[in-house]
Amino acid sequence: MGRLKKAIVPGLLLLAVYYAALGGEHSWFELRAARAAVEEEQAQLNELHRQIDSLKSWADSLQVDSVTLERIARERFGLIRPGEVLYRFETPADSFAMPTDTANVRAAR
Repeated sequence: MGRLKKAIVPGLLLLAVYYAALGGEHSWFELRAARAAVEEEQAQLNELHRQIDSLKSWADSLQVDSVTLERIARERFGLIRPGEVLYRFETPADSFAMPTDTANVRAAR
């Protein structure tokens, strides 16, 4: 009987450790994956809070700051004050775009 007890107790302990690590819904691996998912969701939530704060400050500046409103009106709608002249520079449709790396163009010649 003593010999059987020595074989069963370690076997039961190994089985318990195996079940704790790999078995069931609440295994160690499932817990680790759930914690990683929570951290990822928390990071996304923090980013969304940052975006909300940025949009709130933008909305406040649109409601209160006349300089911001004037800048937007000038940039988006081309509005000008009386006595000012508006200059618009456009790229012609048939223009040739220069390569960004002119050193390689010269070396190829």
